Amino acid sequence: MIYALFQLLQKYDFPGARLMDYITFRAGLSFTLAMVIALIFGKDIIHRLQRLQVGEVVRNLGLEGQMKKTGTPTMGGVIIILSILVPCLLVGNLSNIYMILMIVATLWMGCIGFLDDYRKLKFHNKDGLKGKYKVIGQVGLGLFVGITMWLSPSIVMCENREVENVENHTMEIVHSQSYEKTPQTTIPFVKNNNFNYEWLTGWIKDKNAATTLGWLVFVLVVIIVVTAVSNGANLTDGLDGLCAGTSAIIGVALAIMAYLGSNVIYSGYLNIMYIPGSEELVVYAAAFIGALVGFLWYNAFPAQVFMGDTGSLTLGGILAVFAILIRKELLIPLLCLIFFLEDISVIIQVGYFKFTKKKYGEGRRVFKMTPLHHHFQKAGDPSVKCLINLPHAPIPESKIVVRFWIVGLLLAALTFVTLKLR
Repeated sequence: MIYALFQLLQKYDFPGARLMDYITFRAGLSFTLAMVIALIFGKDIIHRLQRLQVGEVVRNLGLEGQMKKTGTPTMGGVIIILSILVPCLLVGNLSNIYMILMIVATLWMGCIGFLDDYRKLKFHNKDGLKGKYKVIGQVGLGLFVGITMWLSPSIVMCENREVENVENHTMEIVHSQSYEKTPQTTIPFVKNNNFNYEWLTGWIKDKNAATTLGWLVFVLVVIIVVTAVSNGANLTDGLDGLCAGTSAIIGVALAIMAYLGSNVIYSGYLNIMYIPGSEELVVYAAAFIGALVGFLWYNAFPAQVFMGDTGSLTLGGILAVFAILIRKELLIPLLCLIFFLEDISVIIQVGYFKFTKKKYGEGRRVFKMTPLHHHFQKAGDPSVKCLINLPHAPIPESKIVVRFWIVGLLLAALTFVTLKLR
């Protein structure tokens, strides 16, 4: 709204009207607005949730301080969603396809998470929305984003390549002169960092059929990434401030990548793909980070509010779609490794328990408890057979959260490093 107003004022040479043309200015304003909204309105939303008796249903898992969280307001993800959307609507360019897709992804996953939380509170259980319905929603978002990227003429890229300068015997980075509609993405450890999904279908003689199938492979990857990251964020939301802090760190890394990839000078200097129009994602990312920082004011240990699935599913979906739009989805396994470890720990635990129960008649465990963060929170029990029983003493919740944040920072740094290791 404000962005459109300033565009109108430019026609009349209004002083300062061109400020909104600068991405850094709008990003800073977006971050500030999001954080202020979360801090000011977050308190009112928490009080309203308390009056509505929207309290967390906690099962006794034998973890220190766990039962004290019973009754803490949940569905705090509403604070995050509101704090993201308002700045984007005010200072974002709503005609930009990237901004539109991020707003759609936010609302889409927010609705799925809200339905999940609503069912948990209505029926007073931890089951919520059935898993298959959540997966259907995640797959639907993946289809929508993937097909839109395929068909939209506004989503293009410029491939980067190295060209030798014969005169001074140096290598120069050159971007293609024309915008290309191709399912390319960024991949680490290889020259130029580009990977085209059409290469997987190059064996097909019909070029049009090969291109179509290449895009279909891309859409399938989008669906997998959205589902995996969204579920991983959902499982990570088990300790005060863990999911919010980890997501903020990932958001900062993605924001930097979006800024560099949307600038033809920086992308040329760093030899990375140039994506015209994607600079608007920096404004969205700034609102995302600001909303999480503001939310942490109330969600840090001991939490005054939980984000619930309304927040965690939304955060995972946002990070996945954002990474896909800037063509960095193949870097997600490293950047979002914490989410994937949470995912994998549950899969391993359930699989090993079923296998040992069938083989020995008694189920055994790999971890003391899953998701992974609970493994460190639970004290070792010699009577419980598990492959990994260390550490024996439980680690305080706040220390686990901060250590996971530190690991997240390290993973973000390594993600950037992989782009230069070729």
